[in-house]
Amino acid sequence: MLNDNTSPLNQYFSLPKVELHRHLEGSLRLTTMLDVARQHGVTVPINMFNLSGLVQVQDQDPQTFTNFLDKFKTLRLFYKSPDVIHRVTREAVEDAAKDNVRYLELRFTPVALSRAEGFPLHDVMDWVVESANAAAQKYKVKVGLIASVNRHESPDLAEQVAWLAAGYMKNGLYGLDLAGNEAEFKTAPFHDIFKEARQAGLRITIHAGEWGPAENVRDAILNLGAERIGHGVRVMDAGSEDIVSLAKERGTVFEVCVTSNYQSGVVRSLPAHPLPKMIEAGLQTTLNTDDPSVSRITLTHEYQHVCEQLKVPIGVLKQSVLRGAQACFLPEAEKSQFVESIKKELKL
Repeated sequence: MLNDNTSPLNQYFSLPKVELHRHLEGSLRLTTMLDVARQHGVTVPINMFNLSGLVQVQDQDPQTFTNFLDKFKTLRLFYKSPDVIHRVTREAVEDAAKDNVRYLELRFTPVALSRAEGFPLHDVMDWVVESANAAAQKYKVKVGLIASVNRHESPDLAEQVAWLAAGYMKNGLYGLDLAGNEAEFKTAPFHDIFKEARQAGLRITIHAGEWGPAENVRDAILNLGAERIGHGVRVMDAGSEDIVSLAKERGTVFEVCVTSNYQSGVVRSLPAHPLPKMIEAGLQTTLNTDDPSVSRITLTHEYQHVCEQLKVPIGVLKQSVLRGAQACFLPEAEKSQFVESIKKELKL
C-alpha cells in the first residue's frame, strides 16, 4: 500500500464509511485480471508483479497525470464479456463492504466498458445495475450508481448515456458525472445534456478543479448544475476566493481523493494536499478513494493518511463521513434513515 506504516489501522477500519467517488474501472482486482487474461487471451504479462506495474501506480513511478491515466489503457483491455463486467461490479461492491463501507456510490463509464468488444450501451448498463444490486443485497451494503461520460468524447454518446441512465433511476442509478480531460476540453457541448438530465431527475456530480483551474469549479456549478464536485482541490488556488464563496453559498460538496491527487501530480506530496485548507475555509468535503486498485489503497488507508499525514483530527474525519451520508444521492426518505444510522454509529 502507498505510504503504509506501522500505525494500527483498526481505529480507521472500524469507522463506518461512506464513499461518494469510486470508479468501477479503477477497482479491478489483480487476481481477476489474471483470470481474464488467461481465459480470453489478453496480451499482458501473466504474473502478478509485472501486471501490477501496468495497472497500478508503483512507489517508483513518476507522479504525473500521464502515468496515472496510462494505467487505464491496459485496464480497458479486460472488459471481454458480460461475465467479466458482472464479476468486476460484484467484486467492487464486495471489496467496499469488506472495508466497512456502509454506502458506496460507484460510478462507471458505459462507453469504456462497451468499447472493448462493441457491446451495446444499454446491455452494459443492464449488467452493471443488475450485478451492483445483487451484490448490495448479498454483502449488506447500500449501493448507488452514477453513469459517467467524458469531456473528450462525443456529446452524442453522452446524450445516449444520459437518456439511458434516466431509465434506471428506480433501479439505483441516481446520477450523471462528467469526467475526462478537463485541461484541454470545455464543457459547453454538454450544458444542454446535463440540463435535460437534471430535469429528468438525475443528480449531478462533475469532475472539476483537478487538472484544470478553479474556474472549472465555477463552470460546473453554474453551467452544469453540479451538486457535488469530483476532486475540486484547485478551488484553493490563489485568487479563487469568489469561487470558494460560491461553493459555500450553494452548499456544494467536494469529493476529495487525497492519494489519487498525489499520484497523478495534482499536488506535489501528500502533506501538501489542500484538504486542511478546504476544511478551514468552510467548504463541505468528503473523503474518497477514486480508483482504489490503481492507487493500491482502501478507504481505511485514506482515512489514515488524512489523519496522520495531513493532521486532520479524528472528530473532523467523522464529520466528513456524516457529510458523505448527507450528500449522497439516495432518495430522500431512504437517505434520512441512513443519515440517522450513521450519526448514531459515529456517536455524533
